[in-house]
Amino acid sequence: MASRFSLSLSVIFAAILLAAPSFARGAPESFADLSAQLLPTVVNISTSQTLKPSQRSAEMPQVPPGSALEELFKNFSGPKSNLPRHITSLGSGFIIDPSGLIVTNNHVIDDADQITVTLNDGTTLPAKLVGRDEKTDLALLKINARRPLPAARFGDSDRARIGDWVIAIGNPFGLGSSVTAGIVSARNRSIEAGPYDEFIQTDAPINRGNSGGPLFDMGGAVVGINSAIYSPTGGSVGIGFAIPSNLARDVIGQLRAFGQVHRGYVGVNIQPVTADLAEGLGLSGAMGALVGNVAPNGPAARAGIRTGDVILGFDGKKIPDARSLSRIAAGTPVGKTVNVDLLRNRHPLTVRLTVQRLNEPPAKQQRPAAPPAKPRKTTQLGLSLSGGAHGVVVTDVLPDSPADEKNVRAGDVIVAVSDQPVKTPDEVQRRIDADLKSGRKVEVLLVNRAGALTYVPLRF
Repeated sequence: MASRFSLSLSVIFAAILLAAPSFARGAPESFADLSAQLLPTVVNISTSQTLKPSQRSAEMPQVPPGSALEELFKNFSGPKSNLPRHITSLGSGFIIDPSGLIVTNNHVIDDADQITVTLNDGTTLPAKLVGRDEKTDLALLKINARRPLPAARFGDSDRARIGDWVIAIGNPFGLGSSVTAGIVSARNRSIEAGPYDEFIQTDAPINRGNSGGPLFDMGGAVVGINSAIYSPTGGSVGIGFAIPSNLARDVIGQLRAFGQVHRGYVGVNIQPVTADLAEGLGLSGAMGALVGNVAPNGPAARAGIRTGDVILGFDGKKIPDARSLSRIAAGTPVGKTVNVDLLRNRHPLTVRLTVQRLNEPPAKQQRPAAPPAKPRKTTQLGLSLSGGAHGVVVTDVLPDSPADEKNVRAGDVIVAVSDQPVKTPDEVQRRIDADLKSGRKVEVLLVNRAGALTYVPLRF
């Protein structure tokens, strides 16, 4: 009876397994064959930097002359503290061309006086910097090898799915080439490292020295460049971040061609559309990028884009959030004319825009406010207001009020309320009263702070 019951269970489980769809490649029995194939494409990078005595003195703490602490630090720094000191650091990289082109992180080689590359077979060669990009933390190096070198290939990071197996190869803690394995834990992560963050998160162990090394998929293609970790201890806790290969490929291609990156410029300052802003602006949900400042005579101004527009599409790509627009616009070829899909006053609109090259961002112009007159309080939002030359000046913010919760500050200038321009405190109050009477729950203020326009949603 027991054997018949076990047989029945086996049949049921087998049927379940056969019926279940197969979506992903299973875990390999071993990563050995793939590792053997890829290890020769990964290099170790060491750099040296010379600190002059003036730089070193800035490192030493200020202590009272003649004190025991002064003697302690003098002994610690050694008798030759007045001489230049050489600092070395270690990182990783990978070969992308048999001629000796190598990709790594910018922070691995930043401020280096000398860069040395060690190949997987132990060969050590000097490297020169071809180009680097601080905003994406990428750099391109060149070594002169006597023979063609094995090169890695970039994969399509957009096809990397959460749960896919990946392996990281690098030089953790200077130990030499090491292989670790894990999965893609998340995508499109922002860690406030730069304006174009869209990191792949992985639990493949990444430690100091892995920076600049590749993150490979199971097909042997580079889907990321290992760049950062989250760690309270300094070691791997299973939260590592890699620059997606699709972003890196474009940046490296420009570094190879020009030695620098030519980014697209649209000419708008944007902000995220939060749930409160979406409700206040009458949108169906938190989506797109809300336009604040529009640079005079810039591409957006010439295309007819205005403050208050919500950008939902750019060059055929959906814009789910403000960060996406910054990244997509920057990666658009300079001179290309694209369609920009907008919402203006809750109505869809498409305009044509020609992308320019990003140089230095336009300087913000301070708009001076007039001296405060007799203030007026808006009890619904917690503001004290006064008339100004270019709007209504905030003179005070009540603690724990809706305005205080959204970080409205004294000195901010209210330019518009619910997209209606205001010039006096009475106009602000009338607009608030009308919106309250209509049943609106969120009031949206357009605020000028040091020349930058920002939409601020305040919930009544």
